[in-house]
Amino acid sequence: MGTRNFLWDFGKKCFTFGLIGLTISDRYASIAHVQGLSMYPTFNPNARTFMGSLTDDYVLLEKFCLEKYKFSHGDVIAFRSPNNHREKQIKRIIALPGDWITAPHSYDALRIPEGHCWVEGDNSASSLDSRSFGPVPLGLACGRATHIVWPPQRIGEVERRIPHDRISFG
Repeated sequence: MGTRNFLWDFGKKCFTFGLIGLTISDRYASIAHVQGLSMYPTFNPNARTFMGSLTDDYVLLEKFCLEKYKFSHGDVIAFRSPNNHREKQIKRIIALPGDWITAPHSYDALRIPEGHCWVEGDNSASSLDSRSFGPVPLGLACGRATHIVWPPQRIGEVERRIPHDRISFG
């Protein structure tokens, strides 16, 4: 009888602490699945192999940046798509509020409005991004990708890169 009570109490405590841990961790960080080739070669460099989605990257999303929208040029962020709020996308921040951005092969310039950012995929030939739907409201951001956590051979920090030829800081 004593062993049964011990196991029941132990199971309840594990379940409770698991739920608390999941709640806390989702508030401060989470794991996101990166699909597609829009961020190639930063993410999913092996997506063109027959293994496909088995080798997709999973990234750690840090959420402390959401408190006051503390983002930097070159950060990779996850956000809800402006076209379909059920869909999440992962892209690189190219410009922040107040910056001027020029489209490649164009003389047109756009000033990024307050509360918005300009995002683009690293693989411009295969990316639906701000070049299609314009500046993204920072309120749609879900977190900043800081580390690749899967597959094991790709574990590491996500590099911050800035294409300097495209923006002028405000």
